[in-house]
Amino acid sequence: MSTIERVELSMVDLVPKVKRTDAIQSFVSRRRRWCGCSIPTAPRRGLQHTIGSGGSSVMGLLRDHLAPQLLGRDPAHIEAIWRDLKFSTNATTVGVITALALAAIDTALWDLKCKKAGLPLHVVAGGAKDRVGLYTTEGGWLHLEQQQLVDDALAAQAYGFGGAKIKVGKPHVSQDVARILAVREAVGPDWEVMVDANQVFTVDEAIRRARCFEPADLAWLEEPMPAEMCRATNACRRPLHCPSRSADPSTPSAIFAVHSGACSIVQSGCRAHRRHHAVAEGGPHRRKSQPAGMPAFPDGAASRWCARCPMAAGWSTFPSSMKSPNRRW
Repeated sequence: MSTIERVELSMVDLVPKVKRTDAIQSFVSRRRRWCGCSIPTAPRRGLQHTIGSGGSSVMGLLRDHLAPQLLGRDPAHIEAIWRDLKFSTNATTVGVITALALAAIDTALWDLKCKKAGLPLHVVAGGAKDRVGLYTTEGGWLHLEQQQLVDDALAAQAYGFGGAKIKVGKPHVSQDVARILAVREAVGPDWEVMVDANQVFTVDEAIRRARCFEPADLAWLEEPMPAEMCRATNACRRPLHCPSRSADPSTPSAIFAVHSGACSIVQSGCRAHRRHHAVAEGGPHRRKSQPAGMPAFPDGAASRWCARCPMAAGWSTFPSSMKSPNRRW
């Protein structure tokens, strides 16, 4: 049995050439963290990132508390390691800092397992699908002019993507409507358009804007209100004809949203992706108020889990994925 002999941690600030903006923040830096778990024959790395701030806090938790617990452990026992680490961080769970620190370790261990098996992750994790859908997030930022949104959507459509997500939250609803309808008119009715409000609206404003967006036939309205407002989000869903997508899975609000029926589409992170699907597929965590068969569209690293679960409908991508012809709708 090979055990973990060394854990290496590193963080780097990646400053984007263009400052990307949504309704609540600007992406001025992406702090990427690596957690390397080494056994004698196969050093591997797990990767996570924060937007602008928080990276040093995650590194501190990894360095001072989590990484020392990995030494001497069998890297094949991924679930046992994750359970022990999560229990040891009970005082800071559930929260984004803890979730990202755990995820960096989790992905490193799965990377190691797949390398040793000589198989891709979606096969090692179950292999329910060999293809999943893909939409782009990169061309829909709030700072972009309307024509840029249209041009990017058309380019993504020509490349083979199945849809594009547009950021909303302009000062007046008419500005959002004009941008969305311009994209819809350009791409036609057979291509998905979805929007993301990044939790910026009140209940009344979310309902107002969603109704104004209806002529665009949106695939979903993502995070219309603060993630912790599950009851309000549920109330917002009822009078609307547009599906809503859950909050970021790093917070407990995402699970609460699923349980309460406050969302109709699940957004998942790597580890949360599996727990969410225990709910979405009608597993033991599902509440009576939540129908089974809920589709999921994971973000980021969770895309690797898509093919593991029958309910995974697709995932989002940033610019790096545009370069791979194999990652298409």
